[in-house]
Amino acid sequence: MSERAKPRRPQTFRLDDPDVVVVDAEDTGRPGRGTIQITPEADPAQLPVPVEVVLPARHGFRWGALFWGSVAGLVLLGLGLGVTHLIEDLFARSEALGYLGAGLAAAAAVALAAVIARETFGLVRLATIEKLHQRAAAVLLSDDRAESREVIAELLRIAHANPRLARPRAELAGHADDIIDGSDMIKLAERELMTPLDIEARRLVSVAAQRVSVVTAVSPRAMIDVLFVFVASLRLIRQLARLYGGRPGALGMISLLRHIIAHLAITGGMAASDSLIQQVLGHGIAAKLSQRLGEGVLNGLLTARLGLAAIDVTRPLPFTALPRPALADLAKDLLRKREDEE
Repeated sequence: MSERAKPRRPQTFRLDDPDVVVVDAEDTGRPGRGTIQITPEADPAQLPVPVEVVLPARHGFRWGALFWGSVAGLVLLGLGLGVTHLIEDLFARSEALGYLGAGLAAAAAVALAAVIARETFGLVRLATIEKLHQRAAAVLLSDDRAESREVIAELLRIAHANPRLARPRAELAGHADDIIDGSDMIKLAERELMTPLDIEARRLVSVAAQRVSVVTAVSPRAMIDVLFVFVASLRLIRQLARLYGGRPGALGMISLLRHIIAHLAITGGMAASDSLIQQVLGHGIAAKLSQRLGEGVLNGLLTARLGLAAIDVTRPLPFTALPRPALADLAKDLLRKREDEE
């Protein structure tokens, strides 16, 4: 085996020394004996700048939307025609039955209009909160003072219906005309308005996780476990959305579930949960629990992870000035409670 070359000792030299040779990085030539070779570093300003590739929007005719729109129109026309024939038949049989049928049809139409208005309002409210979250994140990067004031004004309008935020709203409104940078204003709003909501959100997630853990630990059937976890998760998501200002209906809940699942897929939430569960339950703690209690703890942790993802989706401001709730803390509380029960 050949001996390892000795490391070169530090040297000092002058730039105007004739023995100092400046070469390019691509030059593979061998310098002369006694010369000092220097390779200048690339100037960062001259390096190629990565360009974000933006896919062009699709402007073609959407045949799928036309198909489903046409089918929905035909169904509505068929229902309307069927109701009209029913009322005519009721009038032909008895005038009283005709008026009763017309009254029930009018009540159903009013109720349908109210449901459509409620669902539309819920979707618009969720879209407003999502857009506000994105605008606040953009202000944190751009430090735009004017944009931050618009974000704060919109945030105050959303928080106006929450009585527990009356004092924080007044304090935040008092700082609206102060000379504060845009990013600092967003952080101030987060500390003032989101602190009580984050505390309540963590309590809701912890209570839901403990409830799922207890019920799934004592239930005799796996189908009951799955059904209860699903219902508890839907209830938790609805509670968190209402806490942060959203008012989701049936369509809003579908939209929230889609966003939460996408959030978990993008952030790798389920993988992180599995890693944490293996670390927490695999180091002697799971051995102290029975099999049923261990399954209950697992279901509770998965419910807690889903709740934390729902907080990220439904929260109108990103986590910057305040710490994000950690699954490890909820897991420790849940395991401590299960050990006490055992």
